[in-house]
Amino acid sequence: MGQPDVLVDVTTFLSNPAIAAVVAGVLGMSPAMPVVTAATVSEALARPAVEAVASNVPQPFIGPDPVGGGSSLDTIARLDGVALLDQLVDLTPGERSEFVQLYPDVVGELSTSPPAASAVATWWERTPAASRASLREDLPAVVGNLEGVPYAVRDLANRTFLAQTVADIHAQLDAGVGRAMEDELRARLNMLAAVETSLITGASGERRSLVALDVTAQGRAVIAVGDLAEADYVTFFVPGMYVGVAEQLVDWTGNAETSLLEQQEWLGRLDLDGDVATVAWIGYHTPTVVNIAGLDLAYQGRDSLTASVQGLKAVRGGVAAAQSPDPGPYVSIVAHSYGSTAAMLALQENDISVDALILVGSPGSPATSVDDLKVANHNVWVAAADTDPVPRSGVFGSQPLDEDFGATRFSVHATTDPITGEKLDDINGHVYYFWPGTTSVRNTALIAIGQGGLATTDTILAKASAH
Repeated sequence: MGQPDVLVDVTTFLSNPAIAAVVAGVLGMSPAMPVVTAATVSEALARPAVEAVASNVPQPFIGPDPVGGGSSLDTIARLDGVALLDQLVDLTPGERSEFVQLYPDVVGELSTSPPAASAVATWWERTPAASRASLREDLPAVVGNLEGVPYAVRDLANRTFLAQTVADIHAQLDAGVGRAMEDELRARLNMLAAVETSLITGASGERRSLVALDVTAQGRAVIAVGDLAEADYVTFFVPGMYVGVAEQLVDWTGNAETSLLEQQEWLGRLDLDGDVATVAWIGYHTPTVVNIAGLDLAYQGRDSLTASVQGLKAVRGGVAAAQSPDPGPYVSIVAHSYGSTAAMLALQENDISVDALILVGSPGSPATSVDDLKVANHNVWVAAADTDPVPRSGVFGSQPLDEDFGATRFSVHATTDPITGEKLDDINGHVYYFWPGTTSVRNTALIAIGQGGLATTDTILAKASAH
């Protein structure tokens, strides 16, 4: 029996009024329908899939929308890391804007819990240039804070984000807000003004780059003086308590500039080749007297500093470096006060290593000796002023000043430079280790360019005074 005959038989079967009424009820049709034809059967059979859903009849599971090629924003929001970045690249500018509005926390997590720098570097290199540019324009806060993205791109993105944030705050103030909100917005403007001031070129003439920017709460900012992509010597300056973006970023960037100048002078004086870059790194929320007693913020600093060092190595070890081998820069960390605790935690517990670690005014750390720290050749240096009370506190564990810790102690006392004859100043208290013209700045600069053998120690100073 062919298909037409079957259709006729079915039609005939449904022409029975009693049977038609039952079937029509099941199919959601009126049981009073007068005539059943091939057309009405086809129409009825086309309805149940939609109407059954409305009446809570279980339907077969067909899975979520496939990712890519028309995927929903909700599906994309379930992703993270590089998979999320891939989808954000494929969205149109309008879709990206909608995504940020709908899922701000998902976007924010790309900064708070970013993919590994090596994965980001690989992703960036394989993403088409036009797509990268579009993503940077639409999501500058994301691109600007991704470790593994080239520093020039991050600087451009973060400057865009900075300008947009300032403009948005002014627009809110002009529109009118409550007193509490106005105070908060003006405090944020003050913080962002400090970032803008810190980006002004200093005495060295080296361009400053905005490597990272977080405008939430008390903010975070990382500013490089010099070219991180090309420098032979890179020094990260990690701060301790009370060093916030609004209050101290300008001075902290000035400290990085002071060291860069000193390092450049010593390279020239010693007839050594090499370019220098220093990093004013306020990449974590530094403690105040309210929360200084705990290690929570030190762990935050540990992980953020780890990401920054890994980011440097990912950028310098990318495809371009593979084609033209780059041994990478000589990397040093100069850490002050609570920042020294964060730095030692990073080098003890995380997957990074550096060429030199310089600790000043340290309250200690869980590390018990230089053997616990991933520093090349145990190249760990430590110093403290006689009038600095923090190292004597022993609040966070082993004290790197102790002889059995194994660090080399350098001098911060007033002296005459044994090479140049320059008069160098003493350090008084806890905060002046980076003051221009001090023994401390001279010695940390030499250590940061791999010339620690020329750093003065108190023993050397004693011998010099005897003569």
